[in-house]
Amino acid sequence: MNDVTRAAEVLKDHRDSIDRLDAILVYTLAERFKQTQAVGKLKAEHNLPASDPSREGRQIERLEWLSKEADLDPEFAKKFLTFIISEVIRHHEQLQK
Repeated sequence: MNDVTRAAEVLKDHRDSIDRLDAILVYTLAERFKQTQAVGKLKAEHNLPASDPSREGRQIERLEWLSKEADLDPEFAKKFLTFIISEVIRHHEQLQK
């Protein structure tokens, strides 16, 4: 087997792994949003605020710590969670209308 053929096989293996991980991410995000929708409904039923800045701050700190443990850029992790939190708050605000 030549180097190019071997490289193509290794590349395919990496891409297959990436595809599986992308599916895991999508299903995990979907499950997370199901949970946050339940939280949003509960907040709306009890007239609680859509956002909780202290919890959001703790979550961002926690994700930054986890990202360091996982050898992931903490700034990327922070941006990612900040985006997710903003979407969750938007959903919660819609439920309160």
